[in-house]
Amino acid sequence: MEALENLEVWKKACRLSIGLYEATANCRDFGFKDQITRAALSIPSNIAEGYERETTPSRIQFLKIAKGSCGELWTQLIIGRRVGFINPQLSIKLEQEAKEVSKMIWGLICYYRKKKQEHSPLVPRDS
Repeated sequence: MEALENLEVWKKACRLSIGLYEATANCRDFGFKDQITRAALSIPSNIAEGYERETTPSRIQFLKIAKGSCGELWTQLIIGRRVGFINPQLSIKLEQEAKEVSKMIWGLICYYRKKKQEHSPLVPRDS
């Protein structure tokens, strides 16, 4: 697990999740709070689960789930800000962080896809 703790995207996703918990600490809409905290917690959790998988396709699948959770969180932050559940300045900061984490996850997905292609056997072409 030590190597995971050095993975920048995982660390940033953990900070994002913690920031979200702090931002919603006083939210009284428990349905909203439950949904948004689940999305935020899902991001670093799925990065970690993918990291622990043995195959590249499995790792990519969990990274895709984490990336999807970034989109879910970003949407919920916008809604939470607009309805007054989350401090506007803090929400905008967290929205930007969610976008950055999503881009970092995409970079990791591309890395694993390229790595997978480099290790796959060559398929002969039909003439």
